[in-house]
Amino acid sequence: MEAQERSEARTEHHFYALLSRLKYIERWALMRSSTPENLAEHSLEVAMIAHALCVLGNVRYGRSLNAERAALIGMYHDASEIITGDMPTPVKYFNPQIRAAYGQVEAAAEERLLDALPADLRPVYEEVLGAGDADGAGPSYERRLVKAADKISALIKCVDEAHAGNAEFETAAQSTREALVAMADDLPEVADFMAEFLPSYGRTLDELL
Repeated sequence: MEAQERSEARTEHHFYALLSRLKYIERWALMRSSTPENLAEHSLEVAMIAHALCVLGNVRYGRSLNAERAALIGMYHDASEIITGDMPTPVKYFNPQIRAAYGQVEAAAEERLLDALPADLRPVYEEVLGAGDADGAGPSYERRLVKAADKISALIKCVDEAHAGNAEFETAAQSTREALVAMADDLPEVADFMAEFLPSYGRTLDELL
């Protein structure tokens, strides 16, 4: 009887159905792409690279990073764009006022997503979706590596487009690579990944095997 009452009292929650819409959000809206890329594909790649960067940090630099947590943050790092869409980088960073305003839009979108959860699950995802640490201290080293993984994924897209003969991404490739070089000054894991793993991207399966 109690089980039946609980079943009848259950409320529908839309959080995971909303997440399933990542595959409908196309990236690089202002660019001519040879192969379209959606947010679901990008998020998986960011998660894998973030995990790899943490593994590099732990194995080579004696850190105690939670690689699985970084991968989870990477999976959800663009979840707010289910609601906002993918804002092109030239627009998002056009000036500090627009960037600040878009930050507020992102925060509001994240809040809408969290509202789609039952109350008992919400705290788990608040920590994952939030931009800083739980204590408000700002981005952790893991989150900084997720940010770098996001940039690496963007550079991989540029590499793929170049190998497809598309010159549309040349400027994006240059600016993204410069941003990663600057990040690598403080994040040696990024330098390692770029030196050892990035050159393989764009090669054929026969070349890789």
